[in-house]
Formats: sequence, structure tokens, C-alpha cells
Amino acid sequence: MKKSQIYLLIILLVSMFHNMCSKDTKNPVKDELPPFQAMNPFDQNRKIFRGVNFGNALEAPNEGDWGVAIEDEYFKLLKEARFTSIRVPTKWSAHAAPTEPYKIYDAFFRRIDWIVKKAIENDLTIILNIHHYDEIFMEPENHKARFLALWEQIATHYQNYPAGLIFEILNEPHDKLTPKLWNQYLVEALQIIRKTNPERNVVIGTANWGGTGSLNELVIPASDKHLIVTVHYYNPFQFTHQGAEWVDGSNAWMGTLWSGTAAERQAVDNDLNLAVAYGEKNNVPIYLGEFGSYNKADIRSRERWTAYIARQAEAKDIGWTYWEFCAGFGVYDRDKKQWIPRILEALIPPLAKENSPNK
Repeated sequence: MKKSQIYLLIILLVSMFHNMCSKDTKNPVKDELPPFQAMNPFDQNRKIFRGVNFGNALEAPNEGDWGVAIEDEYFKLLKEARFTSIRVPTKWSAHAAPTEPYKIYDAFFRRIDWIVKKAIENDLTIILNIHHYDEIFMEPENHKARFLALWEQIATHYQNYPAGLIFEILNEPHDKLTPKLWNQYLVEALQIIRKTNPERNVVIGTANWGGTGSLNELVIPASDKHLIVTVHYYNPFQFTHQGAEWVDGSNAWMGTLWSGTAAERQAVDNDLNLAVAYGEKNNVPIYLGEFGSYNKADIRSRERWTAYIARQAEAKDIGWTYWEFCAGFGVYDRDKKQWIPRILEALIPPLAKENSPNK
């Protein structure tokens, strides 16, 4: 064989090897994380179990703008405290080009990659959403293409990551993104996600700010067997948001208590039962993506309310993620670098108490 033919053969073999590697379906982070293995959504909801939101961090225009940046130590702290999941509200719209093809900036992807990897390394299920895309709520049609383009990039980027990463399509649709429009948009977003993630579990919430009251207007594709429906819960609002600076008139609610009376407990039960009934009717698990009370409320009332909702959710097989980790509703004081005991124990009872026959 001539030298020229040998060189040509070598080039051909190298080219074939390169093409084989480029089609490799291994995780893009190589062997650092396990490969994707589909999970039943009910089983995955049980792994969500007791979680927390990394609020006021990545849903701000820039991480840190609202006082919170996600630190390496937080993942270990959550794991040690026996939390099992985190939800990461993320303002992708602030980190992507405003014009076609609406490219998400590489630096932002790298930041989210690190967070996803840290969560999975610490055996924490992670829910990644699109949060605070304010423009789509005001002008849905003008931002639909960009919204779908964001999901195409996110879904493609994470298509081979482990099943411990869950997608949530959009946080709290509201205003001009009506229940009717939302039912259309969620189907189109889901179709895009399914092109690259046919079996990844996807979370879908309700319109009109994500509450239980709009469940009767939410229509999900019956043929998709990898869905989880989420609701958010902040009732009674005058209690949970008393003194909240962003809510008009909330100072007038200061001093509102939650005593855990029979009527107060029944109101919570009624709302959660709406979600349970929806889940049973549609054969889909229910996930409580947000619940919490602002720190200007009475701490004993906050403790009672938080514990009651968490235990009722668990009794109804509803996974939950508390709002939120270390800001105004927080369970952790980032300045003092310590847990807020009453809220932590309301969420994660001490083992001795939890295992007691008299609990």
C-alpha cells in the first residue's frame, strides 16, 4: 500500500471515530453524573418529598441583586438537614438575546450547570423552571416564540442529565396569559421538550398565579405519562404576606395570627383536597411547589401554619418545596449562618419526634 493510501486510511478512521464520539449519548458532563433513567412521576414526587426553593437568587435580574447568591455550602446544609429536593426559580429571559435565535448566554448556562451538578452530587432532586418572564404575561403573543426557543435550548442542553433534574415549564402564569392561552402554550412547550426529553418528568402549574382555584381550568395532555402538576399555597394571604413591602396595603394586616383553629385547619384541608381530587381525576401526582409566610408574621403562628401544611401535604402524598431558603420567608439566616429553628423543625421534625408513637 502506498504512503498516500495509508495516510488517507488513517484520516478516514479518525473521521469515523470522531463521528462516533459526536453521536455519543453519554452525559455531557462525562462520567461525573449518572446517565438518564426514566422515573415514574409518582415515585419522583415522593423523592421531592421535603424541599426548599432557592428564592431571591436566580429569579432576580442578576444573581445577587436581591441579596441572595447560591453558595457551595448550601447544598450540603440542606442534605444534612434531611431536605430531599431544591427548586431553582430562574429568570432565563434576562440572560438570553432579545432577538432570534434568542440564544441563552453561555456564562449563564455554566452557572446553572454548576447548580444542577451540585444538587445531583448531594442526592437532591432539582426542579428547574422559567421564572419571572414578566413580558410574556403582558404580551403573550409577542413573546411566545422566544419562550419556546428558551425551552428548546434548555431541553437540548440538559437532555442527557440524570432524571433527578426535573423541568417546570413556567412559574405562575397570570394576567394576559389567561388559562385558555396557557393551556395552548404549555402543550407547545411540552412538545418541544419531548423532542429531546421524551421521558423526563415535567412540572406544570396553574394559571392565575398558580393557586388551587384555577385547577378546574388546567388541561394537561392525557397521553403524556411523565407529568407532575404543581400548585402554590399562601392562604390566608393576609397572614402569609402581612407587612410585605411589595403588596399594597399589607401593613394593615400586621398582627394577623394563625392559631390552628378547627376552621383554619379545615380551610387548608379544603384547598389541598381540590388538588388531590384533580390528581386523582387526571392520574397525575400533585406537588406543592411553593408555600411560606413572611418573617414579619408572629413566629409561633408561622411555625404552626408551616407545620400543618407540610404534614397535611405529606399525608396526601404531595411532595413540597418551601418558599424559601434564606430571604424574607426563609428557613436559614445567611448572615448568622444558622437555621431558624422554629421554621426548620416545622418543616423537618427532629427524628426523635417524628418517630415517636405520640407524634
